[in-house]
Amino acid sequence: MNASSYAHWMLDQEARALLARLARVKPFVLSQPMLLAASLLPAAQIAIERFLANGRRELKERVQDFLGWLHAEGAQASPMDAQRRFVFLKLRFNAVLSQLDLFHQVITQRSENELGVWLSGLDVVAADALALPEYYEAPPVICYLDRGVGGAIRRARTRLPGGGENPVAVIRVPRERMIGSGIASSLIHEVGHQGAALLGLVPSLRLVLQAKQQDVSKALAWRLWERWISEIVSDFWSVARVGVVSTLGLIGLVSLPRPFVFRVNVDDPHPTPWIRVKLSCAIGDGLYPHPQWRRVASLWESYYPIADLDDQRRNLLALLQECLPEFVAVLINHRPKTLHGRSLLEVMKIEQRNPARLTALFGGWTKAPMQMYRAPPSLVFAALGQAKADGALSPEDESELLAKLLSFWAMRSTLDTSAYCAAIPRSQVRALAA
Repeated sequence: MNASSYAHWMLDQEARALLARLARVKPFVLSQPMLLAASLLPAAQIAIERFLANGRRELKERVQDFLGWLHAEGAQASPMDAQRRFVFLKLRFNAVLSQLDLFHQVITQRSENELGVWLSGLDVVAADALALPEYYEAPPVICYLDRGVGGAIRRARTRLPGGGENPVAVIRVPRERMIGSGIASSLIHEVGHQGAALLGLVPSLRLVLQAKQQDVSKALAWRLWERWISEIVSDFWSVARVGVVSTLGLIGLVSLPRPFVFRVNVDDPHPTPWIRVKLSCAIGDGLYPHPQWRRVASLWESYYPIADLDDQRRNLLALLQECLPEFVAVLINHRPKTLHGRSLLEVMKIEQRNPARLTALFGGWTKAPMQMYRAPPSLVFAALGQAKADGALSPEDESELLAKLLSFWAMRSTLDTSAYCAAIPRSQVRALAA
């Protein structure tokens, strides 16, 4: 066998080996054991399996095309050219596997005892917090836990490593927050990133904030608000959905050594932690005026007084605080085209989430607990968080109650699965396993 024939034979073997390994990549529904209640919501499961099935099918066709070429006109190609084609094929194979691993990490946790069910419940909470049916069709959301104190999101409809559009929003939640109402602060902040992207809020707000920079005396403050706007919009979303528990959860997140709390980094999209908490209180007071916001702001100031800061940082924080009322008014009254003339304040439907209403809801639920199980999950988190802030719910009772609620929401979504799956054409189901 000459060198050229040997090279072609070897590449034929390698390509067939790719096909053999690809055939062993099975849908998650065939490989991941978990309680039925811990399963992904049907829309998320279907979207992921369809995405990965399309990737496997496309790769299989590429390998088969390569083999066909190798045994036809490719037989006359030089080993270098044949190898070059195979290298790109193998890179695509690795990209498909990396996409599989991305979702594998998320889904594997669903098999963990108890935790998997709670994660399924968090999926329900996230879906409820993201829903704005009059303005967009929300993508499926799935949650998983990871170490660290902060959350993160890989938004739906963004490009994945190796190509392709992410079919679901994947939210990483801090493990240390399971289970308490503070988890809502992290979870719904990340949901806010997805909602802001669907509404195009960041680009539209940037234009408004750039216009505000014409005032030379306050230009620096408005430039910083513009730099931080993506994170600020997500904080707004969290406060609008779950109220004071969002701010208290944020305090838990950014309670760090003083140098970090007062660090001003213009390259960081996150606001300086000290002013970020003050801004969260101001947003809350703008949405739901109540003395509690000033009380929480004073609490934060007592943790981190600014009197001993250097003049430069103290003056900057003073400037930012001076602009807070105007900035919050700009934010909550913003009317992007995607909202059809309505403001953020109007579309978030905050009426049920003012502190007095949340306190009344919790009081009613203590007498008729089943009403709490029928309420929207994000509203339940808001009411429980308000009760905890008021001293009406202990941390121990809160944790026990939330564990039951998350399990209930997971179970309820699972029971709804049958009706959902019954409406899916069998041809679509069979295609997922192809």
